[in-house]
Amino acid sequence: MAEKKKIVLVVDDEETMQDLIRRNLSRLDIPISIYSALSGEEGVERYQTLIDRGTKPDLVIMDLNLTQWGKGKMDGVETTKKILEIDPDANIYGYTAWFATKWAKSLEEAGAKKVIERTILPSEFRKMVGEILKD
Repeated sequence: MAEKKKIVLVVDDEETMQDLIRRNLSRLDIPISIYSALSGEEGVERYQTLIDRGTKPDLVIMDLNLTQWGKGKMDGVETTKKILEIDPDANIYGYTAWFATKWAKSLEEAGAKKVIERTILPSEFRKMVGEILKD
């Protein structure tokens, strides 16, 4: 029997970062479907749509600064809170260049499991995501 695909939702307002994450994670040795949201508002909407379809995300990769390049008004902290209102068991991990800030700490306080430094090597990020998805 084929292994069930893992569902990942990437919430990041930079299309280039979305593309890099998608290409990096496609190299995992597990079946994966990656969905994108370019704003916090779109992330909340996409999460709800996936739940409604019976394809609850196994992982949400959340940027912190979602208002720099995109058209949204919610940052990663607010988006995390809204997703957790939909699904208190949502598995959210921050992935941001703002990892060493009070802002990043507030992402964890909002319910993100951990904030991952965007400065880590792509191979290390892929390995971390693989471990998260195997749990």
